[in-house]
Amino acid sequence: MPSYSAHTDFDPDRTDRPAVALHLELKDYATEIPAHRHRKGQLVLALHGAVTCHVADGWWIVPANCGVWIPGGMEHSNFTTANAQLSFLFVEPDAAALPAQCCTFSVSPMIREMIGHLAKQAPDYEAGSHTDRLVRVLLDELVLMPKEDFHLPISEHPKIRKIAEGFANNPADRSTLAQWAERVAVSERSLARLMLQETGMTFGRWRQQFHLMLALREISAGVSVQNVSAILGYESVTAFITMFKKALGQTPTRYLPVHKNK
Repeated sequence: MPSYSAHTDFDPDRTDRPAVALHLELKDYATEIPAHRHRKGQLVLALHGAVTCHVADGWWIVPANCGVWIPGGMEHSNFTTANAQLSFLFVEPDAAALPAQCCTFSVSPMIREMIGHLAKQAPDYEAGSHTDRLVRVLLDELVLMPKEDFHLPISEHPKIRKIAEGFANNPADRSTLAQWAERVAVSERSLARLMLQETGMTFGRWRQQFHLMLALREISAGVSVQNVSAILGYESVTAFITMFKKALGQTPTRYLPVHKNK
C-alpha cells in the first residue's frame, strides 16, 4: 500500500460537529506527518507504539494509552514509531473546557473505546443523534482525565536549539554543561542561566527529561530496556533503571504495562 500523509486524507474541519475521530494503522501511512494546523483541537491517542508531537515550544511524547492535546490553530507535526496504532479525536473550539495549551492526558479505557466507536461513524452525524449524545459524554469525561508530564520544553533560542538537536542526533552524548557552553560559545554560568530562563529546567533536569521521553518512545516501539540504556549512553542497565524509577516511580517494565492496560 502506498505511503500517505495522514493529515491530507482526512480533513476534520469539513464538519462543524462538536467532535470527530479517526483511527490509523501506521503501517499504512508515512511515520512522519509534516507540520500542519486545523481549526479543531486534536487529541493524539497512542493505542500501540508511541508518537512524538512537535510544537513551537516543545516536544511531547505519547506512549501507549496516553494522549497529547493540541489546541486548535496550533501548528504541529507528528513522528510515530513504525508499530504505532493511533486514534485522533478532533474537537470543535469551545465544544469542551479543554486546555488552551498543549498537555498530555492519561486516557481511560472508556474514553479509548468511545473514541474508537466514534471513528467508525460518519463525520456529519446529526445533532441530537445517539452519536451526538455520545460525543457530549466523551468530551465531559475527557476534561476530567489526569495529566501526565511527557513534555520536553524547547526554546526558539538558537543556542538551546543547537543543544536539543545535538541530543536528538546523539542521545548517548554525556557532555557536561561546561562542554556544551564551550560548543555554543558562552560561559558555563551564562548557559546555565539561559537554560533555566528558556526551558524552566536546569541543564541536568532537561537532559533527564529528554532521556525519559526517548526511553518511553523506544520501549513502546519494542526496543529492549538493555538497548535503550545503551542508546542513551548509560554505563549500566541498572543506572538507567534507577534514573527511570526515580523519575516515574516504577521500573520501565512495570511502568509501561500499567499504562498499556489503563
